Amino acid sequence: MKKIIISACCILLFSQVSFAENCNIAVVDLQKVVDSSAQVKALKKEHSIKVKELNQIISKAQAEIAKETDAKKIVEIQDKYTSQFNSKKTEIDKMYAGKLSEIERKIKTDIETKAKSDGYDFVFAKSIALYGGKDITNEISAMVNKK
Repeated sequence: MKKIIISACCILLFSQVSFAENCNIAVVDLQKVVDSSAQVKALKKEHSIKVKELNQIISKAQAEIAKETDAKKIVEIQDKYTSQFNSKKTEIDKMYAGKLSEIERKIKTDIETKAKSDGYDFVFAKSIALYGGKDITNEISAMVNKK
């Protein structure tokens, strides 16, 4: 019984090696593509500006609260600015997530386009590939930044 199991494992192992030899495989350093993306840089810059707007809301609230002595009015001011802050933050987060998702979709589409045009059977993230595969990171970065 043990010999049968060992034989079956050997057959499976060798058939997988044979399969891998017939595949055209590429790898992409996704982090490098994202870091070099002009769209991601622009999105981060825009997000930074929006975060400054949130900080201005906080500063304005602190200044207004500092002037007030009535505890009831302080609570009203805090509630007003908390609501304003949360509303603005939700809007910013939704906008950021939507645009980031759009950029990710574009990167995925560019990888798929490159894979089909160059005849790759598989494209893996470089971080998970231990060895092998043609590195197409620079080509993907160029495609992402081209449009």
